Amino acid sequence: MTLHQPFVHDLTVTLAAPVQVWSAADGDFDGTGAEGAYCGDRRVLRGLRLRLLGPDRQIELAHGSTSTGTDGATTFHLIARLQDGTADPLGAVTRRRTATPSGVCERITVAASLAEPIEVTLVVSLLPDATPMTLIKAGLDGAPVVAGADGWGWDAGSRIRVRAPGARVTVGEAVELRWDLVLPAYGSATAEWQLAMSDARLPFTGSTAEPVPAPAMPAASSSLTRLVRRSVADLNALRLQEPGDASRTFFAAGAPWFLTLFGRDALISARLFLPVDTSMALGTLRTLAARQGRVVDVDRAEQPGKILHEVRADVLDLQQGTVLPPEYYGTVDATPLWILLLGDIVRAGIDLHRSGLYEPLLGALSWLRDSSDPDGDGFAEYFDDSGHGLANQGWKDSGDSVRFADGTVAEGPIALAEVQGYAHGAALAGADLLERFGGDPGEAQRWRSWARNLAERFRERFWVRDARGPYPAIALDRYKRPVTGVASNMGHLLGTGLLNAAEEAVVVQRLMSPEMFSGYGIRTMATTNAAYWPTRYHVGSVWTHDTAMIIDGMLASGFGAEAAALAEGLLRAAEGFDYRLPELFGGQSAEEVFPPVPYPASCRPQAWAAASGITVARALGAL
Repeated sequence: MTLHQPFVHDLTVTLAAPVQVWSAADGDFDGTGAEGAYCGDRRVLRGLRLRLLGPDRQIELAHGSTSTGTDGATTFHLIARLQDGTADPLGAVTRRRTATPSGVCERITVAASLAEPIEVTLVVSLLPDATPMTLIKAGLDGAPVVAGADGWGWDAGSRIRVRAPGARVTVGEAVELRWDLVLPAYGSATAEWQLAMSDARLPFTGSTAEPVPAPAMPAASSSLTRLVRRSVADLNALRLQEPGDASRTFFAAGAPWFLTLFGRDALISARLFLPVDTSMALGTLRTLAARQGRVVDVDRAEQPGKILHEVRADVLDLQQGTVLPPEYYGTVDATPLWILLLGDIVRAGIDLHRSGLYEPLLGALSWLRDSSDPDGDGFAEYFDDSGHGLANQGWKDSGDSVRFADGTVAEGPIALAEVQGYAHGAALAGADLLERFGGDPGEAQRWRSWARNLAERFRERFWVRDARGPYPAIALDRYKRPVTGVASNMGHLLGTGLLNAAEEAVVVQRLMSPEMFSGYGIRTMATTNAAYWPTRYHVGSVWTHDTAMIIDGMLASGFGAEAAALAEGLLRAAEGFDYRLPELFGGQSAEEVFPPVPYPASCRPQAWAAASGITVARALGAL
């Protein structure tokens, strides 16, 4: 079955995780594609339509503009054709939509510049829904829902209720709200409706912690300031927590498709955000440590000490034979990334023992030593043993992402290049933490030897050559052959210590080549690859966080000029996306297109894309 994932690039979003609303530019939606209001992984409203009726006819409304504030509210400005004998449209309707973790509120103001009062009727029509996100993402329809006197739901623990003070309410297949308003001369009238949402089965709730403020950047350009403010606002809207425990707050991965806990995404987002705030990093580490693997469970890909991939309320059926349990551990990189982030926050001043993360550190290191290399060839690798899990378990987790230079898809088990870098950095970070807090210099030295040996093996097995010269392969395949695609993965090795200085210089030179750097960011795969296409998910597109992590590695390794060039590219891209950097966008050259071509199903906001704004600011000297 060919899936028909809806496009969202031209929709407007209002968000406060786990609640999100996707609409057209005028604020209405009709259930097309991903349009609608959501609570967690359920669409609870598939239709919303606003009408304004005059004494003898429906008043024509035209979209004027849409704006989203740093408080997360979306304001839709509509022009109403109210006239006094001239051609001027003298009416306006302003819809201010806000989301909270428990629902949506819309405040509607109708105004007129007329010399006499006028009576109007404001009508808001709502269409209830309960379609799971999995069906919507596949382009499939759910069953119709009829509202009752107490709202609607999909099981005993869910309830959606409409409140509309002062309105006449009709309930059925549609919920219709009617307000009879009198607009005074040169005046206005206001109405408000709310949608209260609850789902007892959601694994997480909206964060109750205070929002993180945007950093002061007095020397930054106006474009960079707008990017960082938008990024921080989006990250605040993406925060979730364990129920009743604000100390375990983390960033949900992204809207609309991934508004839940993803281990890798939460860790990378918190790490990129660390120059602004340490509390999100600590909350992320605690959340994941509490769910750290305890047993061997092939169905869940769980192993002792392993950090999980994702958590949802229900089984996730991706419609093509991939079926993931509610807690799924199929990720090869989250565990070393967890150790790396722990090392970062300890360097930032967090006490390891007081944080309660020392024992989880030991578990994560044990997984790295005992379980990350199942065939004993000396490299961390993955393979789906369940038959229904993810085929690829690095961040490029689509089934066709790991390719040879001729475009051929590699067969698993797969040992990704960047994962060896993460593992090397994690071993060194673990050694430092054990030496400082565990009092065992012998164990620390064993981990440093482990890292040194990994670097030697990598040098022997991963480096390949093409007409441009040497470079690290994207991976080793099931036959232990280097997978020769020239890919962005090599950029994640920078700053991990896996490469020596000369090797890092070779990698940076290759990344900055026109085949890899689009002018906006680093392409996931070089234009010379036979399978390259600028809007192929992991084989030619530009992922915002991918470029940001490469920038971070360049800064760590002393390539400041190259890091700044990439940061300028992302900033230019941000200008084309109204300063909300998307999850990914097209790999077309900046010399060919502006704004960048959107990847139409991309999440926006996406946590690690939003956090990339902080990395851009660092590279440009503003932080």
